Amino acid sequence: MILIGDNLIPFEDISYIDSIWDIENSHPNATLIFNYDENLLTYCNKNQLAFAVIVKSIQEAIYANALDCKYLICEKKLAKQLQNIADNYMFDTKILSIIETEKEIEDIALLEIDGVIYDNLLK
Repeated sequence: MILIGDNLIPFEDISYIDSIWDIENSHPNATLIFNYDENLLTYCNKNQLAFAVIVKSIQEAIYANALDCKYLICEKKLAKQLQNIADNYMFDTKILSIIETEKEIEDIALLEIDGVIYDNLLK
């Protein structure tokens, strides 16, 4: 299970961005995180950058996966639906459910979702 943002487990360097301009100010080799945005998706894909996308629908998730997104980030209810789709279509993209505390990790594990990300990293 992937745990991003947990105090106990080391995790990769990430940078939350809102625009292409923010990419220039991010850490080198960081995984970029942004809300679903077609311009950012195509830019990151074209430039072979590691990125994660916060999605609100299955359609957004399908597009992000097709453009080589590393992680799809979403609320728990959508995460379970996306995990079933990702497993069926063998997505390379991993599904991360947004959590607030470590107490939620067990629930996400029981739903067989790839991992979690703490909400404080998404601001």
